[in-house]
Parts: sequence; C-alpha cells; structure tokens
Amino acid sequence: MTPTPTPTTLAEAPVGADMQIDAVQAPAEAPEWGPWLEQIGFVPGEPVRLMTRAALGGDPLVVRIGHSTFALRKAEAACIRVSATAAT
Repeated sequence: MTPTPTPTTLAEAPVGADMQIDAVQAPAEAPEWGPWLEQIGFVPGEPVRLMTRAALGGDPLVVRIGHSTFALRKAEAACIRVSATAAT
C-alpha cells in the first residue's frame, strides 16, 4: 500500500516537483486572496509546479499552472495547499 502524500503549501513545495492543488485557504487578514487566486486558475485538482524562488529570502516564487506563469509572494503561495502527484 502506498502512503497518502502529506499536503503542504505551495510556499513549501520543492522546486520542480509536480504538485496538485488540494485547496485554497485565504488568511483572515486577507480574505480577498482566495477568490483572486481561484480566478487566475489556482483551483483544487489543477496541476502546479514551483519553477524557482528568488535569491536571498525566496520571495517571490515563480509558479507554473497550465500554460501560465505567475510570480506569487510567499504569503500568497502559503494559501495554496498542494500534494505531490503520482509519477507516471
């Protein structure tokens, strides 16, 4: 039996790993982030990949979802729960 992958946030994801979005949970101090992230494509079930982190602190992050590439702050990426996708 294969263990179920432990969800993490996109901010903690390893660079280059194929991930899947599990949930988007905006913080109480910025509830508008949830709908905004979903409007630009960060919805449960979508594949996502962290392409790179900026040097010296790792903020912002470069993220690929579908054919689009976004720069997200670590605080925004921390709202996106992800898990590793199975290798094919």
